Amino acid sequence: MSYQPPGLNLTDPTKGYLHFVVYTEPRLSIATTSLNADVSIEDRTPHVQEWLGRLVRCEPNALHCTLVEPKKMSALFHPCVKEDRNSPSAISGSGCVCRRAFYDPAFGLPVVAEHFKHVGEGGTDRWTYQTYAPLDLRPGDAFDRFVISRGLFWVRTEKGLLSILPQRHGLGYNVGYSGGGPHALAAYLSQVATTNGENTAAGTPYEKAHPAILAWAQSNSAERGTNELSLSDLKAMVHS
Repeated sequence: MSYQPPGLNLTDPTKGYLHFVVYTEPRLSIATTSLNADVSIEDRTPHVQEWLGRLVRCEPNALHCTLVEPKKMSALFHPCVKEDRNSPSAISGSGCVCRRAFYDPAFGLPVVAEHFKHVGEGGTDRWTYQTYAPLDLRPGDAFDRFVISRGLFWVRTEKGLLSILPQRHGLGYNVGYSGGGPHALAAYLSQVATTNGENTAAGTPYEKAHPAILAWAQSNSAERGTNELSLSDLKAMVHS
């Protein structure tokens, strides 16, 4: 199935997971998305904290299982050691390797939190998060600002909503070198700029990348710290 934004709305939270497309190979125990890119989130930057603040804990379902290795799926149904010291995911009474299921109410997408806690006090006690990027902004939302923060790519809408940047599976974003990642990112941002922020669907072909935006995406300055580009900044690059 090819992705056609007008005919396949994957970003309306009122529809939940109704149109989420899953690719499976039962013989190889593979079940994953065929359209949405998967995203791993570890750092606790202000943008990550903002995103985490709106997640809602829920019971795990089939889509959460696609974010977990097959042998680890059972941990989705185990309590954390902080909730039950006898949990199957507990290690020696205080360590833990459990999972927690959440969803993002803004997009209806599943999120899995992976816990890694050393035994005893004072050791590592860390949560990392696995989710899917949306394929578009929500209906009625408009692109306002692009943000890079520690290797993660975000968009802020005109209504102030922070979202993981829409991204298509197989077209991963990156910056700072001459390769596929910067080309994919530059192509997407070029599409946003040339449509005045109206077309925010993921999956723009590499050849659509505007030379000025591509040069920025490949530059060393793009990969340093936190970078923000407004829609006006992107439009200025295109029309310079």
